[in-house]
Amino acid sequence: MAINVNNISDDEFFYGHKACAGCGGSLAVRIALKILGKRSVAVIPAGCMSAVGFNFPQLCFANNAIISTFAGTASMMTGIEAGLRALGKKDFNVVGFAGDGGTADIGIQALSGAIDRNDNVLYICYDNEAYMNTGIQKSSLTPFGARTTTTPVGRNIHGNLDNKKNMFEIVAAHGITYAATASIGYLTDFMKKVEKASKIQGTKYIHVIAPCPTGWGIKTEDCVEVAKEVVDCGLWYLAEFEDGEFKLNRRPKEFSDVTHYIKSQGRFKHLADAEIEAIVKGRDKKWAFIDKHFN
Repeated sequence: MAINVNNISDDEFFYGHKACAGCGGSLAVRIALKILGKRSVAVIPAGCMSAVGFNFPQLCFANNAIISTFAGTASMMTGIEAGLRALGKKDFNVVGFAGDGGTADIGIQALSGAIDRNDNVLYICYDNEAYMNTGIQKSSLTPFGARTTTTPVGRNIHGNLDNKKNMFEIVAAHGITYAATASIGYLTDFMKKVEKASKIQGTKYIHVIAPCPTGWGIKTEDCVEVAKEVVDCGLWYLAEFEDGEFKLNRRPKEFSDVTHYIKSQGRFKHLADAEIEAIVKGRDKKWAFIDKHFN
């Protein structure tokens, strides 16, 4: 039976942490571990989840968990998986939880190597679109126009000048066993993908949008709704890559208002109409590609 909100385990494996109120990343970790269960080893690099989950003398993980080097999430996962097999252990999951910077910037080389070896691990990127733990600096997954401490807003420059890197398609280009995108705004979809990935041999990658109220400038109680809206307005899509093919999981019949999504967040409030129009054009161009190449 597929896991859903009605039959998910009551056991908690990530609790008592020090994350900010409304933290999307902590929700992604909590839900994923409830699905993967106690026979899981979590690897967490420097970032929000290691900062809030490992506070001596308190460990906020009920399963085995370890902090890795910032760049070495995937390589440490490789070693743990090999070690458990060498000890004759079976029916376990090795899962990594890394932020956008630890994935798309600092950790991309180790992730690429793990995919190349097809190690039996699950890598989950909780994407809050900046280096939030160290003070909201730009990462390569920060979207165009976003205000961060390293992409400030001034008279001539309105926030980040770069577009968000497409890690999902970069990972898929490796010929990975399984990859997917998700959002904490659509938790059932995320849950199903984690469950599916746990039953597949080889390297798996899930990229989940997980808003940060502090860095995004939203109310704590709006985190899940904003994560839903980014999908509904077409700036993020839910999809899978398996057996060499892309599959779209959700195609909105009509996109919701991008302007509402943008203007509801403090990091985007400075954007002019022309800049929002450019974002919409970029969305439409991307969806033209999706409609042509995804099943």
